[in-house]
Amino acid sequence: MLWLRIRKFFAIIFDPFLFSALLRGTAAGVEHKVILENMNCDCIVDVGANRGQFALIARKVFPHTAIYSFEPLEEASCVFQKTFADDANAHLYPYAIGRENTSATLHVTRVDDSSSMLPVTETLSAIFPAVTEKETRQVKILPLSQALADVLIPPASLLKIDVQGFELDVLWGCEDLLGKFSHLYIECSFIELYKGQALAHQIIGWLQNKGFILTGVYNMYYEKNGRAVQGDFLFSRLA
Repeated sequence: MLWLRIRKFFAIIFDPFLFSALLRGTAAGVEHKVILENMNCDCIVDVGANRGQFALIARKVFPHTAIYSFEPLEEASCVFQKTFADDANAHLYPYAIGRENTSATLHVTRVDDSSSMLPVTETLSAIFPAVTEKETRQVKILPLSQALADVLIPPASLLKIDVQGFELDVLWGCEDLLGKFSHLYIECSFIELYKGQALAHQIIGWLQNKGFILTGVYNMYYEKNGRAVQGDFLFSRLA
């Protein structure tokens, strides 16, 4: 994986727009660029934004598209706001998306982009030793329809979800708006990394019942023994 990190680093530093954001604290998720370039996208809803890694590469590909991002971790939100301070079409909401309007415990990890609404398993810490729980915090959760009550979602829209095991809860919280999205882009796991999480086959089955089919799997991560751990899954809505 070292060569991928090196390639990502050079892709960022040789792009003035991305390098400027790096100096503000956000390393663009350039690994998602090729997926985005093959989409028609007038709106992006970014659930689990962290520092804006995905939003930043989305902005590179879609200079004028509206981006609505959600991130409950305060430190990451502050970096996001700094990175997008001059972008009037990028909107950040400092809470999580879930099934209902409530508050819940956020498990904050030492590598903060691995923080989750679910507790870390020993399996996750064994695969990624730097990912251990540091503390817990109470954060606000809203269903997406409440969070975006005043937002019109156009037909060509992308819902991106990267929430460290909380994917199915987020999807339940988005259920009444799912039909408005043309594509879903979701990080899914093949093994339990967070306690009680839904695995990839469960997400695929749930979305198939909602009219979405799996059309691609990207950025796969494997253990040294070859076991598949997780990847980014692209779903498209059936016409």
